[in-house]
Amino acid sequence: MARGAGGQGVGVRDRMRITRPVALALLLAMPLSVTFVWAETASPQGAQADAATAAAPAPVDADVAALATAMQIDRIIDVMRQEGLDYARTLQDDMFPGAPNRGWIAEVEAIYDLDRMRQEFSVALSAALAGNPGLEAMTGFMGSAFGHRVIGLELAARKALLDPDAEDAARVAWLKLEDEDGTRARQIQRFVEVNDLLDSNVTGAMNSNIAFYRGLMAAAPADMAMTEEDILASVSEQQAQIEAETADWLYPYLTLAYQPLTDAELDDYLAFSESVPGQDMNRALFAAFAVMFDRLSHDLGLAAGRRMQGQDI
Repeated sequence: MARGAGGQGVGVRDRMRITRPVALALLLAMPLSVTFVWAETASPQGAQADAATAAAPAPVDADVAALATAMQIDRIIDVMRQEGLDYARTLQDDMFPGAPNRGWIAEVEAIYDLDRMRQEFSVALSAALAGNPGLEAMTGFMGSAFGHRVIGLELAARKALLDPDAEDAARVAWLKLEDEDGTRARQIQRFVEVNDLLDSNVTGAMNSNIAFYRGLMAAAPADMAMTEEDILASVSEQQAQIEAETADWLYPYLTLAYQPLTDAELDDYLAFSESVPGQDMNRALFAAFAVMFDRLSHDLGLAAGRRMQGQDI
């Protein structure tokens, strides 16, 4: 990455990719609209409302909680936390090379508080799905022996891809499937299309980047200021690169995760994904994870901005 002014590390207009693609259970989890969701800048009244919400968390619908349990959401968020901590260490090296990192890591671990992440997700998922007539079908499928097996495969693959060597091997395996253009390659391509995984994850990553920049600008030195228009333009310029990198991770991930499944089993998964309950669950999971990721990204930007100011974090 390019160096910023005064040797501060990356320039604020360089790409800040905050999250990896999210994948069913893991993969069903970022905003579904291809249109950018530009959130309004929080007002003081909004901050007060957020504080009140934090003091008294909204209730979580029992049926939605049962779905989250069936999907092993706590384990999924745990993996995402590990990815976030790994990313934050990379960010430290890029933005503040050679600086002591003990304070930074402590700040990041507080941002990625596991209980808070789980609560944020649960409340947002409940808001999206409470009263949905398809909840029983969602929980029935995801809580079945097959659903548990699939989630286990997804989790194992996601953990494996934390290792760069494993990621390289998965990429080679996908390229081989793509060259063969057989049943499995077409199934994976269909899976991405049905769940809108590429566009959804790109949009989610861009929205997270916007949140990061806004947090960064709230705390960074005045001479590094970016206007809202600067932020939106900078993130828009990142779209093609984010799309390429998302696809480069997504297809190898799916190849690795679903390799143990038969073609018939993957067809069953596709059938559920295409159903009304499957589509509703997809949208809700993307929305719920977006709430969590945007907060994480904003707070990480704030922490980076404070570090630029020379504060001890």
